[in-house]
Amino acid sequence: MRILGIDPGTLAMGFGVLDANEVGDQPRMVQCGVLTASASAPLSQRLHELYLGLADVLVRFRPDEVAIEEPFVARNVRSALAIGRAQAIAMLSAASHGLPVATYPPAKVKHGVADYGRGDKEQVQRMVCLQLGLAAKPGPSDATDALAVALCHLRQRQLSRLLARSE
Repeated sequence: MRILGIDPGTLAMGFGVLDANEVGDQPRMVQCGVLTASASAPLSQRLHELYLGLADVLVRFRPDEVAIEEPFVARNVRSALAIGRAQAIAMLSAASHGLPVATYPPAKVKHGVADYGRGDKEQVQRMVCLQLGLAAKPGPSDATDALAVALCHLRQRQLSRLLARSE
């Protein structure tokens, strides 16, 4: 199974691709990176650039499922709205390729990767490296965050499968 994790943003959108089998062996990072849009462009143009970049990622890596981090709404509602728009672009891109989409709030991603929903960014990044057997952080923080989203989705799938077996 191949999972594409996405950390949405309107200037930088992280993506991480994992391969994992159904028996629970260690997942393998296929690729990660950051799609960027011009900060000087209008929002509509930036979203279009990101949409096209995601379409390319989907064609190149052919994931089976897509996992997207939800916006974090705390102090800056304007920022959360912008990230929500980027999340919508990611969902639209996945849907246009017929792929199932799962979304996860940031605390669930942190808990799924670091077993603690309030962990800091560095802790999550270290856990991503450990779980993927990487010697160093594989890229910019947006890319590592996207890998964390993909790992969270993988863990959620594994847990759902175990629960289904026990019923």
